[in-house]
Amino acid sequence: MRLQFFPSRQIGWYMARLFLVRTFAVLLMLVLVLQTLDLLGESGKILSVAGNSEADLWRYVGMRAPQIIARFLPFSVLLATLITFATLSQNSEVIAMKAAGLSAHQILAPMLAASLLVAGISFAFNDTVVAPATAKLKVWQDVEYGPVPVDDGVRTNVWVREGRDLVQVRTVSGKGAATLLQDVRVYQRNEGSLKRVIRAEKGSLQDGAWKLEGVSVFDVAKAEQQKLPDITVGRGIEPERFNRLKVDGDALAFIPLSRAIDDLKAAGRRTDTLEGILWHKISGPLSALLMPLLGAVAAFGLARSGALFLRAVIGMALGFAYFVADNFALAMGNLGAYPPFIAAWAPFLLFLLIGETVLIRTEE
Repeated sequence: MRLQFFPSRQIGWYMARLFLVRTFAVLLMLVLVLQTLDLLGESGKILSVAGNSEADLWRYVGMRAPQIIARFLPFSVLLATLITFATLSQNSEVIAMKAAGLSAHQILAPMLAASLLVAGISFAFNDTVVAPATAKLKVWQDVEYGPVPVDDGVRTNVWVREGRDLVQVRTVSGKGAATLLQDVRVYQRNEGSLKRVIRAEKGSLQDGAWKLEGVSVFDVAKAEQQKLPDITVGRGIEPERFNRLKVDGDALAFIPLSRAIDDLKAAGRRTDTLEGILWHKISGPLSALLMPLLGAVAAFGLARSGALFLRAVIGMALGFAYFVADNFALAMGNLGAYPPFIAAWAPFLLFLLIGETVLIRTEE
C-alpha cells in the first residue's frame, strides 16, 4: 500500500466527495452572510441616487458576489479541510485507514487532488467572471452608483518612452491608424542629458512614424529655437501605446494583464505592482492546494485523547498565518521592497515546506 500514492478508488472518491461537498457548502454559507452584510452597508448609497431601484441592488450583488467568492474560496477550503478531518478522526476512520497500512500522504492524496481541481476552477472563475465584474463595479462606484457616462475615447496627459526619448501628449483621441495627438512635446536626450525639446500643435500616424505639425524645436546646447512646418519622429511607436493609461490588474484577466504589462514596459513605465498581481493570479488559486496540507494536523491522533480540538486550532492557525503572510508579501511587493515573483510565490513555497515538515515530523 505504501508504494501507491493514492488509496483505493472507493476511499479516494469517498474522501474527495466529502471534501468537495463541505468546501462548497461552507463557501455558500460565507457568501450569503458576507454578501448580506456588504449589501446592508451599500444599499443606502445605491438607493440614494435618483432613479435607482431594487433592480440596481441585484445588479450590485451580481457584480460584488464574484469578488466575495474569489476572496473567500481559500478560507472555505481551509474550513472544509478541518471539518472533514475532524469528522473522519471522530469516527475513527483515519485510525482504520492507518491500520490498513495507509501513510499520512496517502490519506491526504484524494483531498490534494480535489483541492487542485478547486484551484483550477478558481483560476478560470477569476479570469472569466471576477475580472469583468470588478471592472464594471469600479466604474459604477467611481460615479457613486449613478449613470455611467459613455467613454468618449479621449485620453489626457499621456507619457510614452521610446529609447532615451520621452513623449508627452496633452490629448489623445481615436484608435489605431486614426489616433490623433494634440499638444505634443518630445524630449530628446543623449547620455542622460536633455538635447532638444520638440513642441507641436498636433500629430498623426503616417508610414509607421508620427508626423508632427506646427513644430518648434528648441536646441538646449545652443539655446536656439527653430520653427518648422512639420517633422517626423517616433518611428516604431505603436498607436496602442498612447491609448493605455492606468491599468487595474484586478480588473483584467491573466492574458490581457500580461499584454498590458508588456505595453507599459515598452512605454518605459514601472510594472512591479502589476507583475505581482499577475503572478498572484496563479499562486492565489493554488493556495487551495495548501489547505489540506496545513489542516492535516487535525486528521491524526485519537479523538478520545482530547487533543482533537487543539489540533484543529493549530491547523486553523497555520492556514490563517498563510493568508496574513500572503497579504504582507503583496504589500511589500507594492512598495517595491520585494521583487514581484517573490511577493507572489514566497508565502506559498514557505507554507508548503512548513506543512510538509509538520506532517512528516508528526506522522511519517
